[in-house]
Amino acid sequence: MTRVWILPVLFTVCGSALATGPVLQGDTGTATAVLLVFLVLAGVNSPLVFPRSIGAAEARRRSAVDGRPVVFWRPGCTYCMRLRIRLGRDARRLHWVNIWRDPEGAAAVRAANDGDETVPTVVVAGRPHTNPDPAWVRAQLSASA
Repeated sequence: MTRVWILPVLFTVCGSALATGPVLQGDTGTATAVLLVFLVLAGVNSPLVFPRSIGAAEARRRSAVDGRPVVFWRPGCTYCMRLRIRLGRDARRLHWVNIWRDPEGAAAVRAANDGDETVPTVVVAGRPHTNPDPAWVRAQLSASA
């Protein structure tokens, strides 16, 4: 649980430290801008940007019922962030599994990627696809609806 928050906390602490200098010099505008940039980076790299994660078993069960893809991801992954941002509001329709919180999900990703925990791994109709194009994922979502 704490591992997912290391990067966001690190960005927040670094931003606060870097903003301290301008504050001490009376330049609150620069301090505010620096802190804001680091807080945005912390937010983007936090698990809060992603839809609520569920376990791998539950995701497979739900996918079998509604046909929607399952996305295995982890916080701090730039490719996962790219997929999440490019999917926009459609991302909430997918089943998201955080492999850092679900050992079964991490094992499923390792099984699909020759032992590597390469994410995002999207499972559609039981077939894994590693780091697929977001447009392709959106098309799979449309096909399942």
